[in-house]
Amino acid sequence: MAHTKNYKRVYVWQLPVRIFHWANALSIVVLSITGFLISNPPAFMSNAEAFDTFWMGQVRAIHFIAAYVFFGAMILRIYWAFAGNKFAHWKAFWPFSKKGIKNIIHVLKHDIFLLPEKNPNINDISIGHNYMATTAYILMFLFGLIMVFTGFGLYSDNATWWLPKLFAWVPSFVGGDFNARMLHHVSMWFIIFIIIIHVYLVLYHDWLEGRGEASSMFSGFKFVRKERVDENDE
Repeated sequence: MAHTKNYKRVYVWQLPVRIFHWANALSIVVLSITGFLISNPPAFMSNAEAFDTFWMGQVRAIHFIAAYVFFGAMILRIYWAFAGNKFAHWKAFWPFSKKGIKNIIHVLKHDIFLLPEKNPNINDISIGHNYMATTAYILMFLFGLIMVFTGFGLYSDNATWWLPKLFAWVPSFVGGDFNARMLHHVSMWFIIFIIIIHVYLVLYHDWLEGRGEASSMFSGFKFVRKERVDENDE
């Protein structure tokens, strides 16, 4: 207990944030797997009639359902960026300041490239998202928008619901279905790359700082040094 007496349990991630996080995580996994199957379907040899082997149609249906979950979570997260606490507020996702640039450089040097840190500073440890994470989330949000616009645009020809048809103009805007598919595919790889870095940094900080970084997205709580928690952080 002597090791943890200088830490305070702080409620950082509200329940809606955690729901949006895991809804996004699950939908992205499903979208990635089904998307790769749709783009390069494996050939199965079968004696059954074609109407009895509708597995690709089922894969596409799962892909579309996951797309709606992803889009819905994105819309609700935008709402929570105005309704949530200060850790979820849109102001916490603005990294373009002197402090933000300094923090991004710090994370790049010492957390990603593992360069030695001569003078560790407790103030460099963020309670919520660090500025490197907010930059990554902004990029992920932009790539997510590309995925939504191109995905629903490609789906609009076969859709019977009004929502995908709102994006019917997208393929022609980007130069045709081929370009739309290419943008859709490349954006997914960028999102996967961001997720790999995200998971690495979460596990790295969880091991290095011991503040419950990974478990906080289940419980909502982090352990923060008392000197980092002022009246505005509680």
